[in-house]
Amino acid sequence: MTDQAAHQAAHRGLDLEEPLLFDFGETGRSGVDLPDPEPVASRLGGLERTAPIGLPGLSEPQVIRHFVRISRNNYSIDGNLYPLGSCTMKHNPRLNEKVARLPGFADLHPLQPESTIQGALEAIHTLAHWLRTLTGMPVVAMPPAAGAHGELCGLMAIRAAHDAAGQNRTRVLIPESAHGTNPATAALCGYEVDPIPGNARGRIDVAAIREKLGPDVAGIMLTNPNTLGLFESQVIEVADAIHDAGGYFYCDGANLNAIVGKARPGDLGVDAIHINLHKTFSTPHGGGGPGAGPVAFSEALAPYAPLPLVVRGDDGFRLVEHREGQGAASFGRMRAFHGQMGMFTRALTYMQSHGADGLRQVAEDAVLSANYLLESLKDDLSAPFDGPCMHEALFDEAFLQGTGISVLDFAKAMIDEGYHPMTVYFPLVVHGAMLTEPTETESKQSLDRFIAVLRKLAAAAKAGDVNRFRDAPRHTFRRRVDETAAARNPVLRWTPPTPDAQAAE
Repeated sequence: MTDQAAHQAAHRGLDLEEPLLFDFGETGRSGVDLPDPEPVASRLGGLERTAPIGLPGLSEPQVIRHFVRISRNNYSIDGNLYPLGSCTMKHNPRLNEKVARLPGFADLHPLQPESTIQGALEAIHTLAHWLRTLTGMPVVAMPPAAGAHGELCGLMAIRAAHDAAGQNRTRVLIPESAHGTNPATAALCGYEVDPIPGNARGRIDVAAIREKLGPDVAGIMLTNPNTLGLFESQVIEVADAIHDAGGYFYCDGANLNAIVGKARPGDLGVDAIHINLHKTFSTPHGGGGPGAGPVAFSEALAPYAPLPLVVRGDDGFRLVEHREGQGAASFGRMRAFHGQMGMFTRALTYMQSHGADGLRQVAEDAVLSANYLLESLKDDLSAPFDGPCMHEALFDEAFLQGTGISVLDFAKAMIDEGYHPMTVYFPLVVHGAMLTEPTETESKQSLDRFIAVLRKLAAAAKAGDVNRFRDAPRHTFRRRVDETAAARNPVLRWTPPTPDAQAAE
């Protein structure tokens, strides 16, 4: 079968199997008509190309249709509920996108004179004010590029504080259920990672923390609400214990949308917290960025916050690159410039359009949605911990025991039902974890449809319909792939088919 015939055979109604551009483009064809270039002397110093580049020639309609058809194969929040736990894949209002594209924000250059970017500096300053208010902390560093970069920022400030005090502290305490970036960040900063187990309630074991405290402990990295979707009810006790031992409390703010407007991390004893603007405050999530992860600091760590900072003076807004006195203890810069302006404008628009009451409702609706899922499904699936949960509902593999069906099988079957799977096999401390986050932007009707699908799949699994799951997904262009082989031996380069291979088809 020829390539063209194979693609046509894979068409289903208006869903078209799409080949690569290389497969249907032809070298020598061009979608534009340009005059022959004037001969010029080469400046490539012997690095000139010696063979044709081999790119496919395409007309404009071919290019447009190709990418539109590919886009229809994407699963997105614009099409359906996106239940990935720990990711907060929620609807982002288009108003925020419109503001980010305004010429006064979208076409700035970071090296412009401060007098020409007063509006942008005011936006950054205003956003920092909102973040200080929501966290209850006095200083916010805006430059960090994302959550992991924010973690690095917080740990570097903690190290700078201990160095300034003449203390050589070598250990950081991290719960076993933490995001993988937490221990990676601590190790990158030169610390020994000391894991802390959880208890039967899914919270951190405070007794285990006390046993591990000592003069070599720099601090703790704790997520609250934690990665199991549960609130750490002893968080103030944890903070007090760390502070009494001379350490600092870093809070992973990845799950801030569960408490935004309801509880302030600063009131819980937190010394540093990163804030994922691209999760909590409506900026694009996924696709590799750009992101934004500002970090809020307590009074104790504020002198060590990175530069620059935007301050307001009598003559307008300006960037402070160096500070005297206390500020001289800053550990320096996190990046070349001031942060990601597109993320800042989206987040600020989100905050100002919601207002204080709206941001509180974000947390309330996120928690309500997750608990609705948990209560509706705990008898059909299985939940390792009793509720109430916070912003995400956690299920495990117990309901599949004895069926011969794995969590991966169950997740693949969800695709055939029109849903992207939830996060599976994470957190690692729960066997066969299925971490599900409905977010605050889903309606009850949307959640009810999702619940009905999961109940139907759970019933089919318990009834022994093994083939339905092991063969899933059946209604996609590609059947189940060998994900392990794909990760270990990725094929990242297109190779034209050989004449022998074409003849065999």
